[in-house]
Amino acid sequence: QVQLVESGGGLVQPGDSLRLSCAASARTFSRYRMAWFRQAPGKEREFVARISSTGANIDYADSVKGRFTISRDDAKNTVYLQMNSLKPEDTAVYFCAADRGTLGNGRSPTYYNNWGRGTQVTVST
Repeated sequence: QVQLVESGGGLVQPGDSLRLSCAASARTFSRYRMAWFRQAPGKEREFVARISSTGANIDYADSVKGRFTISRDDAKNTVYLQMNSLKPEDTAVYFCAADRGTLGNGRSPTYYNNWGRGTQVTVST
């Protein structure tokens, strides 16, 4: 339905910032609910943040509240994740996900059936 490509990951020190981008191919991008998930080695994929199709409704995991900001630019078919005050615990592969209006738990990865391939974020001294 929609192709998603993440970018912007890298190796940074604790306290640094990164901005991740997710570029979407769909012409109907503005209709999609978007989300970011992450998966650390040996761990299950976990919810990070989500944003409604209008951008008016935003939700964050407790672990990133006050540090991360999700936003979208429909003119560029792109969703962003601004990550500030990064911690070693944030180290993971970050995935972009999209849904087009189904009912369910938007914090669960099973809610989304469109995924990017991920971008690596490593926070280390």
